[in-house]
Amino acid sequence: MIDNLKKTPLNAWHRNAGANMADFGGFDMPLWYDTGVKNEHLAVLKSAGMFDTSHMDCVRVQGKDAPALLDFCFTRQISDLSSGRCIYGAFLDAKGHCIDDAIIYKFSDISFMVCVNAGMGASITGHLLSHSDGKSVEIKDLSDQLAKLDVQGKNALKIVSGLIKDQETVFDKMPYFSFKGNLDPAAPDGVTLVDGTPVIVSRTGYTGEFGFEIFIAPDNVEKLWHNLLDAGSPYGLIPCGLGARDSLRAGACLPLSHQDIGHFPFINHPWEFALPFKAGTRQFTKTFLGDKSLINLEHPSFTYAFAGDSLRKVAAGDAGRVLTAQGEDIGMVLTCATDMGIFWHEDQIVSINTPDLPPDVKIKGLACGFVMVNQPLDMGTRLTLVEGKRKIGVRLVSDIRPDRTARLAIKNFQ
Repeated sequence: MIDNLKKTPLNAWHRNAGANMADFGGFDMPLWYDTGVKNEHLAVLKSAGMFDTSHMDCVRVQGKDAPALLDFCFTRQISDLSSGRCIYGAFLDAKGHCIDDAIIYKFSDISFMVCVNAGMGASITGHLLSHSDGKSVEIKDLSDQLAKLDVQGKNALKIVSGLIKDQETVFDKMPYFSFKGNLDPAAPDGVTLVDGTPVIVSRTGYTGEFGFEIFIAPDNVEKLWHNLLDAGSPYGLIPCGLGARDSLRAGACLPLSHQDIGHFPFINHPWEFALPFKAGTRQFTKTFLGDKSLINLEHPSFTYAFAGDSLRKVAAGDAGRVLTAQGEDIGMVLTCATDMGIFWHEDQIVSINTPDLPPDVKIKGLACGFVMVNQPLDMGTRLTLVEGKRKIGVRLVSDIRPDRTARLAIKNFQ
């Protein structure tokens, strides 16, 4: 029932716009608009799209022992992070299972913000509190106190910058996974819109493409949403739902929490950069919650990215099974989506943003996603994914959509 679902401050706008709505993480969220998932997906790859991500939660962690607490509870090293930078990682339990993945923002040596998934603010707050005994640290769930929207795509800077006061300073030398602004509106390093509204602008996202995530007070997010749509009109900016968000993140080889990562060991997967391995070893550089369990697995599983032979896909979950060439069932499909911006060409995946793409190459889209299997496999291994009578051929790949723009220098978009 919709009455039982939480709503973002933009909920009425989505419904008035005719969005197809559904329950996501306990929130009434748009899956797609009249434009459809394919066009919303391609808008981000070709120009820009905008997403309501206010369903995500934030937690403030501050105090002299905040770095030590986060270093123990989070898989990445936080104490060495520079102020104004953010980092992706995961919170694990003692078994090495993923409670949730997150991005942590460092405002100063004693002040941090943790951005987690929908409905996870209270859980991560409780998790941190349970390990904070005797420490000088304040942990506060900011759920419902911050709204967030994302502008993603190569024209994101042109769209966003015109609404930001002192834009030359804010966007000067802004690398990937950095941010400007502060939770304290009165802070000297604050960032505001041209009308004086405080914001945090982060060069991050969940699409693999260049763009920004903007944190703002809930009462001000609808005005910003309208202003961005106006500013983005010359660039074809359109609102995008969770359907395009899912297909874009799958093509960008990014996991969905509680689906691709979750209540199983957080290791042997495409996101091992989020673990603090010593170079050239399978040992860790620091002690963190769950570390020993990850090293001493008795029955390891292995997660791999795949790309299909066509855009046909199967259902994820237990219904989607993974078969070897000999027909042996070795695991399950975690994610299966369709990235409409990629295709095979001369045995390589190309995208609509691949430089010097031959004009006769037609990008038709490919199924892609992640499988979890019970044995290690080589890249390029061909598998069959089965859902009932439906079968598709796929192969394991180290990456999916090439020529993504997220990591390019900001000067490329000015």
